Amino acid sequence: MEASVETSAKKAAKKLEKTSAGSLFLPGAVAPIERGDPYLDVDEYDPEADLMVLNLGPQHPSTHGVFRVKLYLDGELIVKAVPYAGYLHRGVEKLCEKLAFTQITPIVDKNDYVSPMMNEQAINMAFEALLGAEVPRRARYIRTLLAELQRVASHLLWLGTFALDLGGALGGGSTLFLHCFRERELILDLFEMLTGCRFHYNTHTIGGNRHDIPEGWTARVNQALGVIGSRVDEYEELMTKNSIFVKRTRGVGVLDGELCLELGITGPLLRAAGVDYDMRRDAPYHAYDEIELRVQTETAGDCQARTLVRVREIRESIRIVSEMIDGVPEGPICGYKPIKIVLQERSAGGQAYAALESPRGELGTWVIGGGANKGTSPYRLKIRPPSLHASACLPYVLPGHTVSDAIVILGSLDPIMGEVDR
Repeated sequence: MEASVETSAKKAAKKLEKTSAGSLFLPGAVAPIERGDPYLDVDEYDPEADLMVLNLGPQHPSTHGVFRVKLYLDGELIVKAVPYAGYLHRGVEKLCEKLAFTQITPIVDKNDYVSPMMNEQAINMAFEALLGAEVPRRARYIRTLLAELQRVASHLLWLGTFALDLGGALGGGSTLFLHCFRERELILDLFEMLTGCRFHYNTHTIGGNRHDIPEGWTARVNQALGVIGSRVDEYEELMTKNSIFVKRTRGVGVLDGELCLELGITGPLLRAAGVDYDMRRDAPYHAYDEIELRVQTETAGDCQARTLVRVREIRESIRIVSEMIDGVPEGPICGYKPIKIVLQERSAGGQAYAALESPRGELGTWVIGGGANKGTSPYRLKIRPPSLHASACLPYVLPGHTVSDAIVILGSLDPIMGEVDR
């Protein structure tokens, strides 16, 4: 049975080699070495082939319940992949154009619901650029600390759910999942101690932050990072020494740097493809210009490389927070006038764009002032989500792989559909 499946896969590979834009396969090999052709005409692929159409999602958990990929299959092999968004359309950008600037922060918390701290920071950075608000140095330090803690929590959540996508590769999948959630709870405890909330915080505002560091928080941060840091080596060892994990991720879903740049893909996906770019170092914001950042890169561009980059970024974020936590400067936490009414911020016009390095890549906000209620609302607001650009690679990456590989590839992209389908 295994031999027959392999033979059919090789036959399909030869067909794809003839019909794709480039040579997709090495002679005699099943693993892809180049991108697939998203514009492939299935009728020209093989008029006599009995292709099956399979809808991956939106019910499948790996598609987060709101994303569908239409797969054209020749036996076990994916010939063509067509992604469809639109199942979760929230209209958040249009909603933001009807609200006052200070009312928008809790709205965008739900876009990337795995790292809401980043959403709050990104949109308020754009408002600060539009309104000319200054952020005090203490607030910039606090924002940097929260951003790195959120990066650790986000990568831990991804790693745990990725293990579930792999199934039995890592202790049945649930072992690593529960371990990662155990560590993530330590980060959420810190956020709750600071803001009173565990998930959607509404702690960032125009000109700084709403909440200052409470007494005892620094010691709790050091304690939590000590626990998490002691277990990162174990996670990385699982990624490199577990034979099942290696076989299911190494050489699977190769995403090259050129395609990343063509599609606007940033973050760990770009760095795993060998492109040494990180906005925290190359376009610094908050307090990143006052610290050393060691950008983590890999060259393979496959699922294993993306995993290694994220695991090592956890270690790097822990180092950054550990070095900064005891040196937070004194001073105010907000450089803007206290908010008495929600309609007090006004912008007659102008536009601004601000972006940061979220756990998934460049998260930006473009805003035009002079909107409703005499300029107290944005005239136009556009969010640039990294997960949307990441999902654009699926038609190029999935062809040439099997259906089981598609689950691994989709999970390795770490997409958050709340920001794909804003």
